Amino acid sequence: MSQREIKGVLPVFQTPWLDDETLDLETLENEIHWLYDCGADGIVMAMVSETLRLDSEEREYLAEAACKFGASRGPVIISVGAESSKVAERYARHAESIGAAAVMAIPPVSIGLGETELLAYYHRIIRAIQIPVIVQDASGYVGKPMPIAMQARLLEEFGPERVQYKPEASPIGPKLSELRDATKGQACVFEGTGGIALPDSFRRGIVGTMPGADLIRGLVPLWQALQAGDSARADAIHGPLAALISTQTSLDGFLAVEKHLLVRQGIFKNTLVRGPVGFRLDRETAQEVERQFDRMIRAIEAVD
Repeated sequence: MSQREIKGVLPVFQTPWLDDETLDLETLENEIHWLYDCGADGIVMAMVSETLRLDSEEREYLAEAACKFGASRGPVIISVGAESSKVAERYARHAESIGAAAVMAIPPVSIGLGETELLAYYHRIIRAIQIPVIVQDASGYVGKPMPIAMQARLLEEFGPERVQYKPEASPIGPKLSELRDATKGQACVFEGTGGIALPDSFRRGIVGTMPGADLIRGLVPLWQALQAGDSARADAIHGPLAALISTQTSLDGFLAVEKHLLVRQGIFKNTLVRGPVGFRLDRETAQEVERQFDRMIRAIEAVD
């Protein structure tokens, strides 16, 4: 799978659990095929797949399942970020061996690294494999922002076919433009706000978006409208979609809302999230999520 095919709408799948918190493979397979049936261009295993709550064996097992179910229909990107360079390299080599089209790596989150250590961490991952490495600045959720100059240096050293980006540092728009300009427009950049800033990010030159799986029915037509230059259709879809995403204010907030909506759409059997969790949907928030989801669906139907 060539890196040129890694573009468009690439949802991060949620991980379904059985009641004993083991992986529900049947539901995962259904979710992945549903995403492709809804128009996804590929799939991603990343933070809202609960990767930080998996042990190493589970993480590799989930990656293998994602590639088994999804790689025949589009590129599969596997998150390999870890607290040590050795473990991140292990995950990267494993992802390449099972057919991943690319890997994505957040930096270690338990310590604040300087530029020299960050570079060494990413160097080790990039040199271990031949497929692209997507550098994920996940500081909107964990860690601290990575220097733009450091990120650009990786592209200078390895080239745009090997190093790509998912910037999530705030403010997302200016940071995205700063990265674009620092790499002289060479960087392949993926939007990482769940879609709330997608129209603005699109104008700044992104090649794709990596939202949650729950809103695939809105994000595919929004992406298509942006590509077609149909601003009226894009605005009609983006309004309720952005209002819905605004209810997701933390990593656990994304997980709670996304699994709630996957149950609502008949994809998941339950809303289980591995604990401890920092956010749970109360009745009023769930009602607002449902209302905004219905608004989004009506907006899509109105412009189709």
